[in-house]
Amino acid sequence: MELSHQLIPQLKLLRLSGILDTLERRQQEAIKGKWTYTDFLLRLMEDEVERRTQKQLGLRLRRAGLNASKTLEGFDFDFNPSINRQQVLHLAECDFVREHRNVILCGPTGTGKSHLAQALGQEACRKGYQALLVDTDKMLKHLNGGRADGSWERRLATYLRADVLILDDFGLKPLSTPGPEDLYDVINERYEQGSIVLTSNRAPAEWPALFGDPLLASAGLDRLAHRAEVAIIDGDSFRAKDRRKLEKEVITVADNA
Repeated sequence: MELSHQLIPQLKLLRLSGILDTLERRQQEAIKGKWTYTDFLLRLMEDEVERRTQKQLGLRLRRAGLNASKTLEGFDFDFNPSINRQQVLHLAECDFVREHRNVILCGPTGTGKSHLAQALGQEACRKGYQALLVDTDKMLKHLNGGRADGSWERRLATYLRADVLILDDFGLKPLSTPGPEDLYDVINERYEQGSIVLTSNRAPAEWPALFGDPLLASAGLDRLAHRAEVAIIDGDSFRAKDRRKLEKEVITVADNA
């Protein structure tokens, strides 16, 4: 403890005060294990690197706006056998991020698309990439709001900085003017510069009609789909499963009343 007090000013000056968290434990281990000075220093440096790595990861996850519970480890692959587990695990390696390719997850509501999209975002953060989750409709409203105060370009930059932009629930709500133009700009500016993970409960064949303008739709969707990884998810809804479970419990309570 005496040694720790002596080191505090120097460690703070060097911005290494996190070492104090494991210093006493490592000191005891060094004595018992008869470590060399180099071994002792190496363990302390490894602790500090791990501490900083975890701190940076936590910061990336917070900035991404991801739900901490939406991980691959927490996803029930057995519930929907139609999901290609190997494809998802391959995507989790994040080669698509490094190669600036997109991922498109389509299927009925409640089948786990958003969970998988966020899980891929978390995997990207773990590998050092920046991610950003946003509801597609909210993003377009945010961009449109920038026209009133001249902040449109600055707001657009918000959706271009991240290595992975997760656009959730594309097509859930109609694309009202100038939504199609703004969506095209996001897709176009990110084309071969950054990745998009897009979820939609509409079939891709329905997407052109959402834009209203055939030329705009063709240009935007061509860029979105180019070299993209597509996963079609069918099957039951996770939320419907929980609703049925609740209904059974309500019936059981009523029967026993």
